[in-house]
Amino acid sequence: MKSLMPPEGSVEALRKYISEFEHASLVGKMADHGFNLIELGGDLVLFFPHSYSPESIKQLAKIKRERQLSYTVHLPLWSVEPSTSLPSVRAGSVQAVVDCIRATLPLEPESYVLHATGTLATEFSHKRPESLRAVFLQIFQENALESLRQILQATGIPSRLLAIETIEFPFELTVQMAEALDLSMCLDTGHVLAGFAGPVELFDVLERVLPRLGEVHLHDAPWQGPERNIGYGKDHQALGKGDLDVGRFLDRLAAAGWAGPVIFELTIEQALASLNVIHSLRPHLISKESDSPRRDDIDDEK
Repeated sequence: MKSLMPPEGSVEALRKYISEFEHASLVGKMADHGFNLIELGGDLVLFFPHSYSPESIKQLAKIKRERQLSYTVHLPLWSVEPSTSLPSVRAGSVQAVVDCIRATLPLEPESYVLHATGTLATEFSHKRPESLRAVFLQIFQENALESLRQILQATGIPSRLLAIETIEFPFELTVQMAEALDLSMCLDTGHVLAGFAGPVELFDVLERVLPRLGEVHLHDAPWQGPERNIGYGKDHQALGKGDLDVGRFLDRLAAAGWAGPVIFELTIEQALASLNVIHSLRPHLISKESDSPRRDDIDDEK
C-alpha cells in the first residue's frame, strides 16, 4: 500500500492524486514487469473509493483481455470484522465483502481470498487462562461461520471459489470452518512460518490443506519453532530471506498436480528477486514468455 501513495505534498495534491487513480493503470504496470496473474486488493476502496466502480471494472476487464491476464481477489480486510459478536458490525462486514464480490464477478476471478476472522479474534487468541481462550475462540469461530454462510448465500458463488486464509487464528479452527462449508483454503507461507496460525509446521499444514487448496500466498519468514512465538513483522520477505524450503515446497505442489494461483505478497522488487530464486532452484517452472512462474504473480496492494 505504501507504494501506492504519492510523495508528500499538499492536501489538495493528495486529493487530486486519489481522484485520478486508475486501478487498471496499476495492473498495467505490474503486467509490464511480466506478471500475468494479479491479485486485486479489496482494501483499495479505503483510499481510492472508485477502485471497483462500474467504469473501473470495465477498464480492468479490458486490460485483462488485451494483456491476457488473470485475476484473483483479496476481499476487504481492514475495518472488517466477520467474527465479532456485535451483530451490526458483523452485518456491515458481510456487506462489505458481498459488495466486493458482486462488483468483481464480471472479472471472473480464479479465487476470492478472505480472512474469516478479524483483529478482535486475534486479540482474544492470546488470552489466558487457556480455558477462557478456548471459549472465546469458539465464539469467534461460530460468528465467522455465520458470516461465511451469509456471504455465500448473498453472492451465490460456488463455495470452493471462496478461500479462507491461514492467518493469526488457530489453524485447526480455520480448517474446521473450511470443512463445515466446503470452502477452499489459502495457504500463506509467511504467516505459517512466522507462527500466526499456531505451533504448526509448514509442510504439515500443506498436507492438510492440499485437498482443498485454492490459492497460495508465497513469501518468506523465519520459522518460529514449535512454540507459538509469533514473529510480527518478519513475514512478507522475498524468497531466500527466511526459512522456507522453496524447492521442496514447489516440488510438493507439482507432485500433487496442483496448478492453482500462487501470489507473491511482496513488492515488485521483492517479487522479481523471488523469481530469480525460483529460477535458480527450479528453472522449469519459469514461463519463457513472461519470465514469471506459470502461476506465480503479485498482489496489487503491495
